Amino acid sequence: MADTAAASAAPARPLRADARRNYDRILAAAEAEVARSGASASLEEIARQAGVGSATLHRHFPTRQALLEEVFHDRVEALCAQARELATSDDPGEALVTWLRAVAVYGATTRGLAASLRMGPAHPPSGTGCGAMLLDAGGELLRRAQDAGAVRRETSMIDLLTLVNAVSLVTEGDADAADEAVRLVSLAIDGVRPLPVPGGPA
Repeated sequence: MADTAAASAAPARPLRADARRNYDRILAAAEAEVARSGASASLEEIARQAGVGSATLHRHFPTRQALLEEVFHDRVEALCAQARELATSDDPGEALVTWLRAVAVYGATTRGLAASLRMGPAHPPSGTGCGAMLLDAGGELLRRAQDAGAVRRETSMIDLLTLVNAVSLVTEGDADAADEAVRLVSLAIDGVRPLPVPGGPA
């Protein structure tokens, strides 16, 4: 058991120069093909465009999801950076809504991203993969919004990202995808705001 733990903790060996070139070519081909065909892009076509065999592709990316995670990692990291900036806002409720709209627009206008997130685990382990990155980044925004009374306590970040991703999936490719994604997310967010207190202000 100790040997296994030590092995898993050991840093990955740096790729040889030729392996690194293959990795970079595969990733570049995948980015182009996913932009054309979405998350279901042909792995065989990606390998062909990269000038490598299928075995080489699978050696670097054992699964389709592993490849998609790498394709979208930087874009998801940009969303996470935005969440960190918004976490200092004086209006936690509006900060959360602003970020969720941004996630929806990104998903609706970036071919394959929403489908990639849907293909990942429903409850990803903390810190691993694009879905987990978004959960971690949005979690602080949600906690601040709940503490401010802007969002119901029973609402989870998984709930919110599921709603947002569904919006991205149905609007992706529309001529007005960004505007429609913002509109639908705004409607959905109304459902997680606190209910009015009977006898209180309207």
